[in-house]
Formats: sequence, structure tokens, C-alpha cells
Amino acid sequence: MDTVIVTGGAGFIGGNFVHYMLEKYADYRIVCADALTYAGDLETLAPVSANPHFVFEKMDITDRASVFNLFDKVRPSFVVNFAAESHVDRSIEDPEIFLKTNVLGTQVLLDACRKYGVKRFHQVSTDEVYGDLPLDRPDLLFSEITPLHASSPYSASKAAADLLVLAYFRTFQLPVTISRCSNNYGPYHFPEKLIPLMIVNALHDKPLPVYGEGVNVRDWLYVKDHCAAIDLILHRGKLGEVYNVGGHNEVRNIDIVKRILSLLGKPESLITFVKDRAGHDLRYAIDPSKIQRELGWSPETRFEDGLRKTVQWYLENRSWWEHILDGSYRNGKV
Repeated sequence: MDTVIVTGGAGFIGGNFVHYMLEKYADYRIVCADALTYAGDLETLAPVSANPHFVFEKMDITDRASVFNLFDKVRPSFVVNFAAESHVDRSIEDPEIFLKTNVLGTQVLLDACRKYGVKRFHQVSTDEVYGDLPLDRPDLLFSEITPLHASSPYSASKAAADLLVLAYFRTFQLPVTISRCSNNYGPYHFPEKLIPLMIVNALHDKPLPVYGEGVNVRDWLYVKDHCAAIDLILHRGKLGEVYNVGGHNEVRNIDIVKRILSLLGKPESLITFVKDRAGHDLRYAIDPSKIQRELGWSPETRFEDGLRKTVQWYLENRSWWEHILDGSYRNGKV
């Protein structure tokens, strides 16, 4: 039985990936390693906690001794690194923890992969490492050869981690791949991010804060489509390669907020424009032609359908996000 270590597996995308892998691969053991910082929630993993092929380990990827002990115990074939500090606003307030987790934590994992001879280390990155694109040039897209041009401490830390991963491939021949994805949305998304924040605020008839004029554009991808892309890269991707993963769903922030209000039957008067974020990127847009051409991947979920499913999930799973809002989800954390 092959073992897959999924770091950051109690978070949004990592948690969805754990669900996806356990459902698809009956012969894999999935070991979720998560430090359970503020964005990690064991309730995200509750639906799979009784699965005999699932193991949870509370672990900080910057703790070298703990990481090496885990690798020695489970002897993984694959490692997928989702573990990261990822909220841009928090990176502006406190850059240091982003550098520690996202760069030094990645280095610890790479060293463990070298020692224990994994078949593949996959780094989950972000399209934000490319910086941004102008709003008036819809023809411009991020490709895998677009120069890195990070705008925030968060994206700079992810760019640094990517370069470190590629350096370990070249210097040590470590079998690695990297994916850079556009904005994800879907179930279990921590309610500080745009879509879940707007859903939750609207349900409480609270103001919906929108940066600037809300004209910033993002390319959105339903989280399950992202999980499928990572699965393909993990098993069939070429070693040492970067794959962009995007949904061809460019939408202005203000338009997303209005769609959410419409789906919930709430008035647009709830929208409140606030001072823009420092260094706010204008537009992200991914060219996913490489992964489509080489691995046959393409997104299956239309944005309108995915957004409707996401809103419905938050309506049906109020207990999941309510225990985050009231802080009770931290009770089980050590």
C-alpha cells in the first residue's frame, strides 16, 4: 500500500484533496499532517476520520525532528505540500511567519524526501507568484515561463519555495513537480476569504466589505477540479516541471459579491466599499494549456454551477462555519 503524506490537509484545499484521494484510491493510505493553526480545522476531516486508510498527525512542517520522525514511521511514496500561510492581508501584517512556514518548512520537507527516497514531492503553489496583469489587456495570461514578480510577502514566500523546490530537483535530482493554481472556491473554505466571507456576512445581514471599487479580477476554479489536476500531476506529470492550473473563469470581485447576494436573495445595499489593500494585484489569469495538452486535464465545473453548489454547501453546513466564527473550533487544538 502506497502512503501519501498530505501536509496542510486540515485546511481548505488540502482537506478537499484528502477527501478526493480517499474516495478515488482504495489502496492508498493518506496521512494528513497539519499544525492546526488558526485556519486548520479537524471538523474538515470529520467525514473521513473513521476511514481505516486515513491517519492524522499534528505536526508543524518547520519542526525538523517531527517531520523526520513521521517520514521514518510511515515511509511515504508521495508527499503533497499544501501547508502554507496563505492570507495576503495577514502577510502584510506579519511577514515573518510566512517566510518561516512557506520557505523553511518547505526546505525541511525536501530534506526529508531526500533522506527517505520518496517517489514524488509535489509543491502546491499559487498564480500569485507571477504578480498581476493589467485590466485592459485580456489577451495576456500567466504561462509557466512568465517571470516571477511577487507583490506581497505571501506571494514572495511562495515564489521562494518554488525556486527552492526546483533547485533540489537540479542539485539533488529530487523527483519534484509544482502546480500554480488560480483562486479556488468550494466547501470548507475558511471564512476570511472572499467567497465564504461574503456568504456568511450576507446570511447575517452584515456589511459585505469590498476593497476599492471591486474591479480587481481573479480566475476562479472549483476546488474539486484543482484536486483532480494535482492527482494527474502527481502520477503523470514530468519531473522538474511546473504546471499552471486555471479555470478560464475571470470575474471581477464586485460581480462575485453581487452573484452571491442574488443567490441568497439579499439586497446589494449590503455592499460596503473599503480602503483598498496595499499593493493589491489588479488581475490574475492563468493559461492552463500545458496541463491540458500534456495530461488531458480540463475543469469540469462551470463557475455559475460551482458558486451555486458552494452557497448551498454553506447553507447546509452552518455548524462547520459557525463554530469557526465563535472560536469553539480551537477547543480541540493543542
